[in-house]
Amino acid sequence: MHNLYKRHRFPPSVIQHVVWLYYRFNLSIRDVEDLLAKRNINVSYEAIRLWINKFGPEFARRLKRRHQGFGDTYFLDEVFVKIGGKQHYLWRAVDQDGEVVDVYLQERRDANAAKRFFQRFFKTGGIPREIVTDKLRSYGVAHRTSLSGFPCFTGYLQGNSLKNPSSGCNHHTFIIFFTYICPTSLFYLIGNHRFESENIGHLV
Repeated sequence: MHNLYKRHRFPPSVIQHVVWLYYRFNLSIRDVEDLLAKRNINVSYEAIRLWINKFGPEFARRLKRRHQGFGDTYFLDEVFVKIGGKQHYLWRAVDQDGEVVDVYLQERRDANAAKRFFQRFFKTGGIPREIVTDKLRSYGVAHRTSLSGFPCFTGYLQGNSLKNPSSGCNHHTFIIFFTYICPTSLFYLIGNHRFESENIGHLV
Protein backbone atom coordinates (compact mmCIF):
# COMPACT_ATOMS: atom_id res chain seq x y z
CA MET A 1 0.00 0.00 0.00
CA HIS A 2 2.84 2.43 0.79
CA ASN A 3 4.10 2.33 -2.81
CA LEU A 4 0.79 3.90 -3.90
CA TYR A 5 2.08 7.18 -2.48
CA LYS A 6 5.13 7.27 -4.73
CA ARG A 7 5.41 10.36 -6.91
CA HIS A 8 2.88 12.24 -4.80
CA ARG A 9 4.05 15.65 -3.62
CA PHE A 10 1.91 15.62 -0.45
CA PRO A 11 2.51 13.25 2.49
CA PRO A 12 0.20 10.27 3.09
CA SER A 13 -1.43 11.97 6.09
CA VAL A 14 -2.78 14.79 3.89
CA ILE A 15 -4.02 12.42 1.20
CA GLN A 16 -5.72 10.20 3.79
CA HIS A 17 -7.44 13.17 5.41
CA VAL A 18 -8.73 14.38 2.03
CA VAL A 19 -10.25 11.00 1.19
CA TRP A 20 -11.82 10.78 4.64
CA LEU A 21 -13.34 14.27 4.40
CA TYR A 22 -14.89 13.59 1.02
CA TYR A 23 -16.61 10.32 1.88
CA ARG A 24 -17.32 10.83 5.58
CA PHE A 25 -19.20 14.12 5.22
CA ASN A 26 -20.56 13.81 1.68
CA LEU A 27 -18.67 16.92 0.56
CA SER A 28 -18.04 18.07 -2.97
CA ILE A 29 -14.48 18.15 -4.28
CA ARG A 30 -14.63 21.95 -4.27
CA ASP A 31 -15.70 21.88 -0.60
CA VAL A 32 -12.68 19.76 0.30
CA GLU A 33 -10.43 22.11 -1.66
CA ASP A 34 -11.79 25.09 0.32
CA LEU A 35 -11.33 23.32 3.68
CA LEU A 36 -7.72 22.55 2.87
CA ALA A 37 -7.09 26.12 1.70
CA LYS A 38 -8.24 27.41 5.10
CA ARG A 39 -5.43 25.32 6.60
CA ASN A 40 -2.95 26.78 4.10
CA ILE A 41 -2.79 23.52 2.15
CA ASN A 42 -3.09 24.39 -1.52
CA VAL A 43 -4.33 21.38 -3.49
CA SER A 44 -6.22 21.63 -6.76
CA TYR A 45 -9.60 19.98 -7.11
CA GLU A 46 -8.17 17.87 -9.96
CA ALA A 47 -5.59 16.39 -7.58
CA ILE A 48 -8.28 15.75 -4.96
CA ARG A 49 -10.40 13.92 -7.53
CA LEU A 50 -7.45 11.73 -8.51
CA TRP A 51 -6.70 10.92 -4.85
CA ILE A 52 -10.31 9.94 -4.22
CA ASN A 53 -10.40 7.65 -7.25
CA LYS A 54 -7.02 6.08 -6.47
CA PHE A 55 -7.02 5.66 -2.70
CA GLY A 56 -10.74 5.45 -1.86
CA PRO A 57 -11.31 1.90 -3.15
CA GLU A 58 -8.29 0.56 -1.24
CA PHE A 59 -9.40 2.17 2.03
CA ALA A 60 -12.89 0.70 1.52
CA ARG A 61 -11.58 -2.82 0.90
CA ARG A 62 -9.49 -2.72 4.04
CA LEU A 63 -12.34 -1.35 6.14
CA LYS A 64 -14.57 -4.16 4.96
CA ARG A 65 -12.00 -6.79 5.97
CA ARG A 66 -11.55 -5.24 9.42
CA HIS A 67 -15.24 -4.92 10.25
CA GLN A 68 -16.08 -6.81 13.45
CA GLY A 69 -19.74 -7.49 12.75
CA PHE A 70 -23.12 -6.02 13.68
CA GLY A 71 -25.26 -6.23 16.81
CA ASP A 72 -27.89 -8.90 17.46
CA THR A 73 -30.97 -6.67 17.05
CA TYR A 74 -31.96 -5.00 13.78
CA PHE A 75 -34.37 -2.08 13.39
CA LEU A 76 -36.09 -1.73 10.02
CA ASP A 77 -37.88 1.13 8.31
CA GLU A 78 -38.34 2.72 4.88
CA VAL A 79 -37.51 6.15 3.49
CA PHE A 80 -39.63 7.64 0.69
CA VAL A 81 -37.55 9.00 -2.21
CA LYS A 82 -38.40 10.19 -5.70
CA ILE A 83 -36.16 9.39 -8.65
CA GLY A 84 -37.05 10.91 -11.99
CA GLY A 85 -40.42 11.90 -10.55
CA LYS A 86 -41.26 8.29 -9.63
CA GLN A 87 -41.82 7.14 -6.04
CA HIS A 88 -39.29 4.65 -4.66
CA TYR A 89 -38.63 3.25 -1.19
CA LEU A 90 -35.24 3.00 0.47
CA TRP A 91 -35.46 0.09 2.91
CA ARG A 92 -33.07 0.36 5.88
CA ALA A 93 -31.72 -2.06 8.46
CA VAL A 94 -29.82 -0.63 11.46
CA ASP A 95 -28.47 -2.48 14.49
CA GLN A 96 -29.01 -1.44 18.12
CA ASP A 97 -25.82 0.64 18.06
CA GLY A 98 -27.06 2.71 15.13
CA GLU A 99 -24.74 1.11 12.57
CA VAL A 100 -26.31 0.70 9.14
CA VAL A 101 -26.47 -2.98 8.19
CA ASP A 102 -27.91 -2.52 4.71
CA VAL A 103 -30.10 -0.33 2.53
CA TYR A 104 -32.05 -1.44 -0.51
CA LEU A 105 -33.87 0.70 -3.07
CA GLN A 106 -37.15 -0.77 -4.38
CA GLU A 107 -40.22 0.45 -6.22
CA ARG A 108 -42.71 -1.28 -3.90
CA ARG A 109 -43.50 -1.74 -0.20
CA ASP A 110 -45.35 -5.05 -0.50
CA ALA A 111 -44.59 -8.44 1.04
CA ASN A 112 -42.37 -9.53 -1.85
CA ALA A 113 -40.29 -6.38 -1.44
CA ALA A 114 -40.01 -7.06 2.31
CA LYS A 115 -38.95 -10.65 1.64
CA ARG A 116 -36.25 -9.51 -0.79
CA PHE A 117 -34.96 -7.05 1.78
CA PHE A 118 -34.86 -9.70 4.51
CA GLN A 119 -32.87 -12.05 2.31
CA ARG A 120 -30.50 -9.25 1.38
CA PHE A 121 -29.59 -7.99 4.84
CA PHE A 122 -29.34 -11.55 6.19
CA LYS A 123 -26.50 -12.04 3.72
CA THR A 124 -24.94 -8.68 4.61
CA GLY A 125 -25.11 -8.76 8.40
CA GLY A 126 -26.09 -12.31 9.30
CA ILE A 127 -29.24 -13.50 11.08
CA PRO A 128 -29.99 -11.34 14.16
CA ARG A 129 -31.56 -12.48 17.41
CA GLU A 130 -34.43 -10.03 17.09
CA ILE A 131 -35.97 -7.68 14.53
CA VAL A 132 -37.92 -4.51 15.32
CA THR A 133 -39.95 -2.88 12.55
CA ASP A 134 -42.27 0.03 12.00
CA LYS A 135 -45.94 -0.87 11.55
CA LEU A 136 -45.73 -1.78 7.87
CA ARG A 137 -47.86 -4.92 7.40
CA SER A 138 -45.64 -6.21 4.61
CA TYR A 139 -43.05 -7.29 7.17
CA GLY A 140 -45.54 -9.51 8.97
CA VAL A 141 -46.83 -11.06 5.74
CA ALA A 142 -43.31 -11.82 4.53
CA HIS A 143 -42.47 -13.37 7.88
CA ARG A 144 -45.54 -15.57 8.07
CA THR A 145 -45.41 -16.77 4.46
CA SER A 146 -41.76 -17.50 3.93
CA LEU A 147 -39.45 -16.57 6.83
CA SER A 148 -41.08 -18.10 9.90
CA GLY A 149 -38.35 -20.73 10.17
CA PHE A 150 -35.62 -18.20 10.89
CA PRO A 151 -34.60 -18.26 14.57
CA CYS A 152 -34.40 -14.45 14.73
CA PHE A 153 -38.20 -14.29 14.65
CA THR A 154 -38.72 -15.84 18.07
CA GLY A 155 -40.58 -12.63 18.88
CA TYR A 156 -41.70 -10.47 16.00
CA LEU A 157 -41.90 -6.91 17.35
CA GLN A 158 -43.79 -3.87 16.19
CA GLY A 159 -41.78 -0.76 17.04
CA ASN A 160 -42.13 2.96 16.58
CA SER A 161 -39.50 3.94 14.02
CA LEU A 162 -39.22 7.35 15.66
CA LYS A 163 -37.79 5.69 18.76
CA ASN A 164 -35.41 3.24 17.13
CA PRO A 165 -31.76 3.84 16.19
CA SER A 166 -32.57 4.16 12.49
CA SER A 167 -34.26 7.48 13.12
CA GLY A 168 -30.86 8.98 13.85
CA CYS A 169 -29.24 7.63 10.70
CA ASN A 170 -30.71 9.95 8.09
CA HIS A 171 -27.36 11.58 7.36
CA HIS A 172 -25.65 8.24 6.83
CA THR A 173 -28.59 6.93 4.84
CA PHE A 174 -28.30 9.97 2.57
CA ILE A 175 -24.65 9.10 1.98
CA ILE A 176 -25.40 5.42 1.49
CA PHE A 177 -28.16 6.29 -1.00
CA PHE A 178 -25.45 7.26 -3.48
CA THR A 179 -24.53 3.57 -3.64
CA TYR A 180 -27.51 3.19 -5.98
CA ILE A 181 -26.45 6.06 -8.21
CA CYS A 182 -22.68 5.65 -8.14
CA PRO A 183 -21.05 2.31 -9.11
CA THR A 184 -18.75 2.37 -6.07
CA SER A 185 -19.67 1.17 -2.60
CA LEU A 186 -17.40 3.68 -0.88
CA PHE A 187 -20.21 5.87 0.43
CA TYR A 188 -21.67 2.79 2.08
CA LEU A 189 -18.45 1.57 3.64
CA ILE A 190 -17.03 4.85 4.87
CA GLY A 191 -20.37 6.23 6.06
CA ASN A 192 -21.19 2.96 7.76
CA HIS A 193 -17.96 2.42 9.68
CA ARG A 194 -17.57 6.05 10.77
CA PHE A 195 -13.78 5.81 11.01
CA GLU A 196 -11.82 8.90 12.04
CA SER A 197 -9.22 10.51 9.77
CA GLU A 198 -6.37 9.95 12.20
CA ASN A 199 -7.10 6.22 12.11
CA ILE A 200 -6.83 5.84 8.35
CA GLY A 201 -3.10 5.45 8.72
CA HIS A 202 -3.68 2.04 10.33
CA LEU A 203 -5.23 0.86 7.06
CA VAL A 204 -2.14 1.50 4.95
